Amino acid sequence: MSDLDQLTQSLARNLKRWRGERGFTLDALAARAGVSRGMIIQIEQARTNPSVGTTVKLADALGVSITTLLDYEQGPQVRVVPKDQAVRMWWTEAGSHTTLLVGTEERGPLELWAWRLEPGDGSASDPHPQGTIELLHVTAGELTLVVDGVPHAVPAGTSATFEGNVPHAYRNEGTEPVEMTMAVSIPPVP
Repeated sequence: MSDLDQLTQSLARNLKRWRGERGFTLDALAARAGVSRGMIIQIEQARTNPSVGTTVKLADALGVSITTLLDYEQGPQVRVVPKDQAVRMWWTEAGSHTTLLVGTEERGPLELWAWRLEPGDGSASDPHPQGTIELLHVTAGELTLVVDGVPHAVPAGTSATFEGNVPHAYRNEGTEPVEMTMAVSIPPVP
């Protein structure tokens, strides 16, 4: 099988899979993506190789990356992310930082983060989509978790969970660095 044939087959399989996971009819996906129903049928039947633009529109409408939509690996997948490939997303001059360790798009995005907050530092977050859940575990220091304006003390060795669809913030009001691991589960695109 040529690379192009393999790509066509994997796109057909993945488009069907993600459309099913999202509960989209052909018409619903066509409307969301701005792609004809007929084109989607041809893609799902592996009878055409759509343009990059069409593929991007479909990925966006499904709420997945184009890489996920084109992935042709089969069977159980393991993705090992080396330390030097984790993405530092936020930092301050004081030395506070967050690092996105790994994530997945299965059944809605799920992310795993490592946080370090220096004394006096903090980070605020706007509300996430309805249904977003955050779980965290503090391994050093004492975190002040503020959810919808209400502060909660989360000392080392303690875990917390909350719905992230309200304003929230993470603060270090103590004298030693706060270190924590956090997972964020975002609901699938409706």
